[in-house]
Amino acid sequence: MSSRHRIDLDDDRKRDRDRDRDRDRDRKSRRSRSRSPIKKDRDRSRSPPTIYNNNAATADAKVKMNPFTKMPYSKKYWQIWEKRRQLPVWEYKEKFMEILHNNQCMTLVGETGSGKTTQIPQWCVEYVRQRTVPGQRRLVACTQPRRVAAMSVAARVADEMDVQLFSLTCTLLSILGMLLREAMNCPLLDGYGVIILDEAHERTLATDILMGLIKEIVKQRADIKIVIMSATLDAGKFQNYFENCPLMSVPGRTFPVEIFFTPEPEKDYLEAAIRTVIQIHVCEETEGDILLFLTGQEAGEIEEACKRIKREIDNLGPQVGTLNCIPLYSTLPPNQQQRIFEPPPPSRPGAIGRKCVVSTNIAETSLTIDGVVFVIDPGFSKQKVYNPRIRVESLLVCPISKASAMQRAGRAGRTKPGKCFRLYTEKAYQEEMQEQTYPEILRSNLGSVVLQLKKLGIEDLVHFDFMDPPAPETLMRALELLNYLAAINDDGELTELGSLMAEFPLDPQLAKMLITSTELNCSNEILSITAMLSVPQCFVRPNEMKKEADEAKARFAHVDGDHLTLLNVYHAFKQNNEDVQWCYDNFINYRTLKTADTVRTQLGKIMDKACFLCEIIGILFQFNLRRVSTDFKSKDYYINIRKALVAGFFMQIAHLQRSGHYVTVKDNQLVNLHPSTVLDHKPEFALYNEFVLTTKNFIRTVTDVRPEWLLTIAPQYYDLMNFPEGDTKRKLLYVQNSLKALQSKGYN
Repeated sequence: MSSRHRIDLDDDRKRDRDRDRDRDRDRKSRRSRSRSPIKKDRDRSRSPPTIYNNNAATADAKVKMNPFTKMPYSKKYWQIWEKRRQLPVWEYKEKFMEILHNNQCMTLVGETGSGKTTQIPQWCVEYVRQRTVPGQRRLVACTQPRRVAAMSVAARVADEMDVQLFSLTCTLLSILGMLLREAMNCPLLDGYGVIILDEAHERTLATDILMGLIKEIVKQRADIKIVIMSATLDAGKFQNYFENCPLMSVPGRTFPVEIFFTPEPEKDYLEAAIRTVIQIHVCEETEGDILLFLTGQEAGEIEEACKRIKREIDNLGPQVGTLNCIPLYSTLPPNQQQRIFEPPPPSRPGAIGRKCVVSTNIAETSLTIDGVVFVIDPGFSKQKVYNPRIRVESLLVCPISKASAMQRAGRAGRTKPGKCFRLYTEKAYQEEMQEQTYPEILRSNLGSVVLQLKKLGIEDLVHFDFMDPPAPETLMRALELLNYLAAINDDGELTELGSLMAEFPLDPQLAKMLITSTELNCSNEILSITAMLSVPQCFVRPNEMKKEADEAKARFAHVDGDHLTLLNVYHAFKQNNEDVQWCYDNFINYRTLKTADTVRTQLGKIMDKACFLCEIIGILFQFNLRRVSTDFKSKDYYINIRKALVAGFFMQIAHLQRSGHYVTVKDNQLVNLHPSTVLDHKPEFALYNEFVLTTKNFIRTVTDVRPEWLLTIAPQYYDLMNFPEGDTKRKLLYVQNSLKALQSKGYN
């Protein structure tokens, strides 16, 4: 590590903050001199309460009663209250409440660790309670882009308010998608007095949609307050978007961070990252924990890194301090996510105990992990990339932006001076990295976005007030997809089927597949497959046990392909009582299967609710979302499942050419079956779930389908009069003529 720089991440604002603090101190001094001795004594006698009316002279005994539980505050509450007072944001409460009162919208920039995520929602609750008339109930919504952060913040806020986690009757901490779904049923969000968009700088699809909706809502509801919170200095864009709303800045608790770059580019960032963790733990004499950023849990990268780090440390012997390696990613169960807040193992003379959190970019801003002194930044993250011309969306490992690099470095300076080891060159940082990460809406398939906007009643998509308008070609591709799926008609209007599809938090293809499965008597099986497709890969393949892992996977393999193999895995998991040891023995990721089971339960509830809604609006006969299965002994059991797959993914078909290569239907992209497929043959027509861009174009999660199903299930898409010339059209014409010949003879 040859190149290094010492920076103070808070240096830009120290002088302004000190000047403001001196001014506030002078103002308070003048106020205190003008007070009478009686008022001073009264102030001194008060306890430090949470007061919901700042002008009320509340008695000490009354203040200690929790207004939400009608019980005295617990001892733990007062202990937490003392810690809250130490947060940097605490001294800005009066200023925040003043801005909130005088403006409908405001933007707040607060560095990670300032306390904004936990304190601002509580202050907004206080504001709403003061102004809500008797008999009226208004909530405060605080959205997070990630479920991990939403759960963690909700637990912390519940502790600080001294209430049970699921009895937050005044505050709703949720992921963005939940509030969007609520807006589908209540477009003006009438039940809310304040809406807080936290981590708005992440610019997810849901963030951008919700900001556009909120901008319309404030025009129709003068009584609602909007708070946009960001952890980066690029808040001016949010400020301008919301009609030059006021901007409030809150510093974090930041210590100097020393930045190290590598002299040469690293060939293998994972290997370099693991090596750096070992070097820090063994060589650094400063106590402190380690935070390693990796790209994701896909293919087990994070779990594999944790195992390798543990193995390397164990091999060094007892003279080295204990290192607890803790993974962190979105699909971890909540109890596993909380491990990041555990204290490090105890140190011994000459052997420092540490914890090493191996995380996705969720730890950049969404969560504050106390005790981190060393950050390792390989410089990559996984991002969606969409090519509308060939209709391919892939999750690619891409270089991070300079803004993300600064956020990662800042994690090392929260409790004491820290160090950040960047596994890339300074030249790459200065010349190759973008200033900011591109918003998701500019690099994603917008099928789900357009469907949600249509459900919300927004017809003019071109003039919808996006912060960053997507390319017209991307919007047109989304409309085309929804039209082929019968979610919108030729006039662009939402159909009854499309309205039902929008009820599911799924890609439109998955939603269509799930709804159609009820007509094909396989909704139970498609429900399981949909859940398995909604979580990371379930198969584990350690480098040192590849042969054993492949043999275990082969035991679940279905001759028709990967989707039915996933169904076999889920069925076996349930038949073995969700046993952890069974998963380990069969090289199955237990956490992934548990997450899939949870997703399946949630989707099942939506199906039950959707069936009820269909009955209310009079289309139960058309969309009866019953949970049904074909008799397992029937020859149609697997055929019906494969037909349901075609109903959703008929646009994702590859055809085997006479040359022996696969070509995607209509888009004519040359592709290969992914090496992970269980297929032991090359089907003539292959349905795929994912297009993977690496050294070659691969199609992953593949199932063998019949060409006649394409013609009968999706005749609008497979209109051979307007089909591209080539092997695929010739084959489909042959099949079409064969079907007509059979029908003329009386066969169905």
